[in-house]
Amino acid sequence: TQLAVFHNQSGSGNATGTADVTHELLGNDSLGSVEVIRNVGNPNGEKIAYVVGVHPLENDTHATLLKLLPKQSNLNHCYDIYVINVSMNYSQYGQLLPDDQPGRAEGQDLALKYVYPQIVNGSYKFAVDIHGHGSAYPYDTFVFSPVDGGDGEKLGRNVSQSTQNISYYNPYQTTSGPYLTIPLNQNGVPAIYLEENSFFSQDVKDSHMLELIRGVDNLKL
Repeated sequence: TQLAVFHNQSGSGNATGTADVTHELLGNDSLGSVEVIRNVGNPNGEKIAYVVGVHPLENDTHATLLKLLPKQSNLNHCYDIYVINVSMNYSQYGQLLPDDQPGRAEGQDLALKYVYPQIVNGSYKFAVDIHGHGSAYPYDTFVFSPVDGGDGEKLGRNVSQSTQNISYYNPYQTTSGPYLTIPLNQNGVPAIYLEENSFFSQDVKDSHMLELIRGVDNLKL
C-alpha cells in the first residue's frame, strides 16, 4: 500500500495560488521510496517540514495530513512534506506490539537515510513527524518533543496551547526518535511529534489535523 500523494501540475500553483508545488524522488531502494512535496503554502514564509510514513501501520493519520495540508489557503509558512513509502506489505493499525509492526524499522531507516539530511541541511525552522497510536497513551491526541528543554518543546507547547483538542504529553519512549526527531533537535531544527488515536473516526482525525495545521501555521518562528 502506498500513501496517496497530492499532485499538482507544474506552474499551476498551490492552494494559495502563489507558488509552484513540486515533487522530487529522494531515494528508492529495497526498503522503499521517499519523495518530497515542496512549496505548499506561502513561498515567502518560513520553511517547515512535515514527515509522514515513518511507521507505515499508522498510515491513516499520514493520509489525513496529505489530504488536508495542500488544500489550505492563505498559509503563513512554506511547507515541504516528506513522504516515506515502505515496500513491505502492511494494513492499517492493529493490535500488534510496537516492535512487531511490519515496516516499522524499515521506515525509520528510510527516514534517517533520506529525510534527516534534507531537513537538517535545508534551512527549516521547524519539523513535525506525524504518527498514530492504538489507544496506547493516556491522551488520544498530543504533540511532544523527545528532547526536553529546547525550542522543540517550546514550539510544541505553543501548538498545544493554541488548539482545543491537542495536548502536550511526552511518553519518553520513541523508537523512531534516534532516526529523525532527536538528531534534528540536537542539530538546530526544532522537531516534534503528533500522535493521533488511530481508532478515531475519519471525521475526528480530519478535525484534529486541521487544528494541528492551523496551530503550526500560527507559530512565530
